[in-house]
Amino acid sequence: MALLWPGGSLAEERHFRLSVPTALLDSGLMDYLLPRFSLKTGVRIEIVPDGTEAEMTLGPGEGRAVFQGEDTLWRMRLTGDHPGAARFADWLTSDVGQRTVTSYEIAGHAPFSLPEITEKVVASPVFDGDATEGKRVSLLHCGRCHVVAPENRMGTIGSTPSFAVLRTLPDWGARFQSFYALKPHPAFTQITGITSPFPANLPSPIVPIEVTPEELEAILAYVAGIDPADLGAPIQVQ
Repeated sequence: MALLWPGGSLAEERHFRLSVPTALLDSGLMDYLLPRFSLKTGVRIEIVPDGTEAEMTLGPGEGRAVFQGEDTLWRMRLTGDHPGAARFADWLTSDVGQRTVTSYEIAGHAPFSLPEITEKVVASPVFDGDATEGKRVSLLHCGRCHVVAPENRMGTIGSTPSFAVLRTLPDWGARFQSFYALKPHPAFTQITGITSPFPANLPSPIVPIEVTPEELEAILAYVAGIDPADLGAPIQVQ
């Protein structure tokens, strides 16, 4: 019965308050957007003055950038988990919502556009080792399992990722720096002065890999110069 009653939860879900500054209201964009959204979804939006308690805020402050215009980057911020507000947020950031924003015109001029996204450039770590020596050591030891370079693309373990694939991981530097502590490496890897000797009752199951800290630094320098594999899509890492 609560769902059928006008004051029940369903009615509340289909109505929420949106706080909008006067400058954005005066632009006419809200008068253009909101009827189109409400007609499609049945969700009614009540515009309240800037600073008034609301389920969503559009303004120049914090939040997700959704469009720009009137010399301002306008951001959207949800102040709760209201389903109607969440639905409007999804619509506004969808292709349909974005096209609706950019199709709004005043005297043949479109005053609003999508926000310009500036990609953050992540600097690759720099290592001081000898990359040539790093390649030699990698082929000698790591090449048993991994494809290290074109020279050993045959004869490795097929289920083991190549260095080029590992290079696509965002934390590849940390992984290579601590590879000897990541399974299965501890069972057969020794880093001079860093790792403990194998227990007497748990010897290495294969010919051990023995690497000095200097050789490890050389491996890191070599891997830093490898081009990441082209996987066609972002790699999913657990």
